Amino acid sequence: MAFEPDLTGYFERIGYGGPTAPSLANLNALILAHVSAIPFENLDILLGRHIVIDPASVEEKLVARRRGGYCFEQNTYLMHVLRALGYPVAPLAARVRVNRPREEIPPRTHMFLRVELPDGSWLVDVGVGGLSPSAALRLVLDERQEIPHEPRRLCSEGEWHGLSLRAPSAKLYHQALLDGVWQDVYEFTLEGMPEIDRELGNWYTSTHPQSHFRSRLMVARATPHGRLNLLNRRFTRRTNDGTSDARELKSPEELLAVLEREFGIALPAGARLECSGLDW
Repeated sequence: MAFEPDLTGYFERIGYGGPTAPSLANLNALILAHVSAIPFENLDILLGRHIVIDPASVEEKLVARRRGGYCFEQNTYLMHVLRALGYPVAPLAARVRVNRPREEIPPRTHMFLRVELPDGSWLVDVGVGGLSPSAALRLVLDERQEIPHEPRRLCSEGEWHGLSLRAPSAKLYHQALLDGVWQDVYEFTLEGMPEIDRELGNWYTSTHPQSHFRSRLMVARATPHGRLNLLNRRFTRRTNDGTSDARELKSPEELLAVLEREFGIALPAGARLECSGLDW
């Protein structure tokens, strides 16, 4: 039986009461509400829990239990929500390149979405951590795109014929303007990511010893004026004008308090998150 998302519960979870008919304005409003309310996080991996990405399980976690998740959870659920609202949407695959040189080849373990609207194709991604774009990105090359947070652009490498035919080595890059420099977020080729590939990517990301999701704590959420990021013990509050304030958390108890106060994630008292990045 086809999954039908609890739209009422989802809209309550993200605090959204606006129109939902397919349009760019409504899509952008949903994206902004989503990234502001549902944090990106990998806590269950560090708690030794299995990450399940069937849509019913993801809904129970993100909506009913008011938790967050990473790309395979967040974008999977948003894909089903958008389809239920009448948006044509498909999952795409990517290699995350944040803080990675071009010569390094990371695993293709990121999922994001392509949404079709009457005026063309748009890219949607609520699951790439502290750089999740807070609006849809038009699928067009070499144009600076303003969104509520840091500007974005898409650029190409290699031989492309339009955006439908490409040489085998040709790629596209999603970039963000950070501190005045265009930095890679991820690379992609517009190739789809079917369910079996998402299952494999989720398994690698959550269980492989070399996956950075197992070695460090990552939590992020957008705010009306910037972003909140927690990387291991370092909590950063960054504003849209580029200023930031960071501090090191001193204890597991302070970490639990920040998770609840800043990200809305309430873990049981005494819960221990285990990874090499948390060197208490």
